[in-house]
Amino acid sequence: MSDSSAGSGYEYTDLTPVVTWRELRLPVHISLFLITLVTTTMAGVEWVGRDPLNLQNLSMGLQYSLSLLLILGSHEFGHFFYSLKHRVKATLPYFIPLPVIPGMLNFGTLGAVIRTRTPVPSRKAIFDIGVSGPIVGFIVSIGVLIFGFTHLPSRAFLLQIHPGYDFANNTVPGSAGIPLAFGNTILFKLLELIFTNPRTEFVPPMTEIYHYPFLCVGWFGLFVTAMNLLPIGQLDGGHMIYAMFGRAHRKIARIFFAVILAIGLLGLLPLVGVNLEIGWTGWLMWCLILFLVVKLDHPPIMDPSPLDARRKVVGWLTILIFLVSFSPIPFTIALR
Repeated sequence: MSDSSAGSGYEYTDLTPVVTWRELRLPVHISLFLITLVTTTMAGVEWVGRDPLNLQNLSMGLQYSLSLLLILGSHEFGHFFYSLKHRVKATLPYFIPLPVIPGMLNFGTLGAVIRTRTPVPSRKAIFDIGVSGPIVGFIVSIGVLIFGFTHLPSRAFLLQIHPGYDFANNTVPGSAGIPLAFGNTILFKLLELIFTNPRTEFVPPMTEIYHYPFLCVGWFGLFVTAMNLLPIGQLDGGHMIYAMFGRAHRKIARIFFAVILAIGLLGLLPLVGVNLEIGWTGWLMWCLILFLVVKLDHPPIMDPSPLDARRKVVGWLTILIFLVSFSPIPFTIALR
């Protein structure tokens, strides 16, 4: 994809390094990666129902942590290498660790980010940089999910976590544990239908998949992909929609913001005694972040030249990725 951006006024003639080794700040990035490896490994131990503070259990979290960091790293390095391709200075990924407290489930990380330090020169460049991360992370997430669905453990695995689990009704005796359920997505369900056989193996329901490292991480990869592809502000989806539709991105951003705000407000209905299970209050916090930090509008780009046909096709395929990965209610407290 090394075109010279004909019509964009931007040619790749400068052969000097985009960033130097000193600018990469390797000690900082390596330290954050190693800390995140520890916190995600501990989270993986917690997800399979073991004590994350017991060092003997840490090996049980490596499937989770290594596959999760592979997805997050692939996403961010997609952005990084396309930034270099368009001669935009960018940092290496900053992995963000999240401490694990026994009994309080989390993913052990708040994700990873890179920062661009010089202006993006054209809509073609902002498009390439924006979509590269989600596409690469999406592909890796599919690989992790396929591996997880084709390597489902026996029923004994779940019995170690929930002794006496009722496989006929998918219930836990005495409603033990946190009644959490992950929200299904079109792609997750499709891969489950293609790569599993419920007649010969136990396929965990959405109330239990977080105990299965590869399914949990693959689902989380789709969740991260969809969140980043929301067509708002300077999210990856915002970059893509701005590059594809120009000024129309303002209307698109506001429509999607209104939709997720509405879903968030619907999540408050149980507080007044109405439990329709059609909302998620987490969107309210995300809306606050979008409005105050990310912003709804995309800043203008120096060269507004439109995208070529090939990039438009990639853009529409990326929109499809968003649709099959998005869950309007990603987390619910399920009734067992």
